[in-house]
Amino acid sequence: MQVNEKVAIDHGLKADEYKKICDLLKRTPNLTELGIFSAMWNEHCSYKSSRLHLKKLPTKGKKVIQGPGENAGVIDIEDGDAIVFKIESHNHPSFIEPYQGAATGVGGIMRDVFTMGARPIANLNSIHFGSPQNKKTKNLLRGVVHGIGGYGNCMGVPTIAGQTSFDSSYNGNILVNAMTLGLVKKNKIFYSKAAGLNKPVIYVGSKTGRDGIHGASMASASFDEKIEEKKPTVQVGDPFTEKLLLEACLELMAGDSIIAIQDMGAAGLTSSSIEMASKGNLGIEINLNKVPCRETKMSPYEIMLSESQERMLIVLENGKEEQAKKIFDKWNLDFAVIGKTTNTKNIELFFDNERVANIPVNTLVENSPMYDRKWKKSKLPKKNIIKKDTLKKLKIKDVLKKILSNQNVCSKEWIWQQYDHTVMGDTIQKPGGDSGVVRVHGTNKAVAASVDSSAVYCWAHPLTGGKQIVAESWRNLISVGATPIAITNCLNFGSPENEDNMGEFVECVQGIGEASKYLNFPVVSGNVSFYNQTKDVGIKPTPSIGGVGLIKDYKKMITMDLKEIDNLVLVIGKTEGHIDQSLFARTILDEKKGPPPEINLFNEKNNGESLLNLIDKNYIKSAHDISLGGLITALSKMCIKGNKGIKLNKPKNLINEIEYYFSEDQGRYLIEISPKDFEKVTDILNKNSVHHEKLGVIIKNEMIINDKTKVTIDELKSYNTTWLIDYMSS
Repeated sequence: MQVNEKVAIDHGLKADEYKKICDLLKRTPNLTELGIFSAMWNEHCSYKSSRLHLKKLPTKGKKVIQGPGENAGVIDIEDGDAIVFKIESHNHPSFIEPYQGAATGVGGIMRDVFTMGARPIANLNSIHFGSPQNKKTKNLLRGVVHGIGGYGNCMGVPTIAGQTSFDSSYNGNILVNAMTLGLVKKNKIFYSKAAGLNKPVIYVGSKTGRDGIHGASMASASFDEKIEEKKPTVQVGDPFTEKLLLEACLELMAGDSIIAIQDMGAAGLTSSSIEMASKGNLGIEINLNKVPCRETKMSPYEIMLSESQERMLIVLENGKEEQAKKIFDKWNLDFAVIGKTTNTKNIELFFDNERVANIPVNTLVENSPMYDRKWKKSKLPKKNIIKKDTLKKLKIKDVLKKILSNQNVCSKEWIWQQYDHTVMGDTIQKPGGDSGVVRVHGTNKAVAASVDSSAVYCWAHPLTGGKQIVAESWRNLISVGATPIAITNCLNFGSPENEDNMGEFVECVQGIGEASKYLNFPVVSGNVSFYNQTKDVGIKPTPSIGGVGLIKDYKKMITMDLKEIDNLVLVIGKTEGHIDQSLFARTILDEKKGPPPEINLFNEKNNGESLLNLIDKNYIKSAHDISLGGLITALSKMCIKGNKGIKLNKPKNLINEIEYYFSEDQGRYLIEISPKDFEKVTDILNKNSVHHEKLGVIIKNEMIINDKTKVTIDELKSYNTTWLIDYMSS
């Protein structure tokens, strides 16, 4: 095929980008070279619309070993141990083919982690679907959940936490964000930087096929009515092969053979070879005839752009080839020496004794486009004036029933029951709590992790929403007794070519950065997913934040279930009665205007650190952060989990109890303490200037709200647990 501007545009490149390629090469690229440029210069691989803004995020900290720029971030958890973790999107493939899209998303993120020498110990996910009334939603949900479970379960890695939401903005573009944590010794971390000349370049894993070609480019484009035609771009996963690959790689890593290693993810052999060469300031020469292929007559173009799964690229020390081959032969995996490192600083590809590509590495990486796109600044919406008479007419029991049974609050047990969350035997807090927790095997330490997003807040005011989602991640870790260390992010947005969408991205990133910096909660890895839209209809801005923290003694871990009759429940943090953008306002009042709740980072930090102090002193029996649905929703879940009730005190500060119970003011926690510790606890809170109040006392069997309204625990369970089961069985 003769390459020209039209062919370049068909590959997802802009006309000016094609001209730049020709200028950099000082010639017209051939088809293989054009395919390589199109893969490396798309949004998914080059971050051309986001790099400028991502640079502003805080990425360093006392516990940070490796920040952004590698396959995953790495943090120090003491005693020579480290946690490797990252979250990444697989949105477009999952909408096209939900099972394989979600499955290969899980497989891909696990490879990112074990590529660095870490054994995966936990998976999480953040998944978002269209309206339940949308005809596609149920099947998409079922396919995605089974795909996540199918791959993770076969790999023997527990899924310990997650988030699921429904919103009509996802009708045409669902979101599937997968996160993995791995455990590694600090002195056995592996990186992707190639080093040394004439070092053998090794291909290992599965054979290369035609599945997934243009997968990275597809992830950098909007959908249209021809979506079904994109199914061949979705990769096909094999978790059993990945399990073999994991064990083989870890066995090889136990020695001293590996110089660099890189997963073949987006853009396959193209991105893995180029990233290794670029980081090492080297060239790489590859003989494509030596690449193991499962289909006949594959062209150089197809081999380089295939995104077949369960493959790795390794640079070995000289003389280690036979030793390495024995390991991969033992695990029944392909092993082939396909090339070598060079001093040319070029990617040189040979096929049938001809050189079919010769591209300077810097043209693909350093010289890739970087755009400072136009964006619109958002204004903080005016506060809604809600008539008190409207609120007074509402019956609190009726409102509570609707909130607890809402699709975004209801129990997601149907989902996480599809996942194996106890395999490996170290899960000590399963899905359904504030964070999942896994013990570091053979120690008293435990690692907590959560994943959160808040599209509604980010849509209402991106700057505030960006801060909020970091703060919520912070609270979720603290609620289980973990000291927050670092975050990973997956930033899901519409087209960056739209000024409104780009503005949402810029300001969300700004908010994430401000909160992360203030809370000493740096960003160590992440992913950007643009073009989540069908035609011109985009999703609500949805940054997903994966937070990780350390519990030094897992016996001090906190759960949310109420423990003992006669214990007291306190509220930490002030309730102002912020109703705008709350679930109550949107569900009960059908009101979607107004600002999200204010984020006071001083209070977030002070309240959280004070709670950690109380946990360390063994004063806290249970805890839960207050978020979606407000105080009484969080309290109801504590009652359900503990099978206990509570007699609530009458609110002192607000006229209307609806505002008190259903507002979504930030920085708040519910804590359970023994009556004998009340003075000690309140003394510490007062010394730290932490606002608090006594909410009520734990009783049997029912929630008594205002001496008149009573809700049994069985009723609360029924409200909260039936919606999703009924929906999936209907």
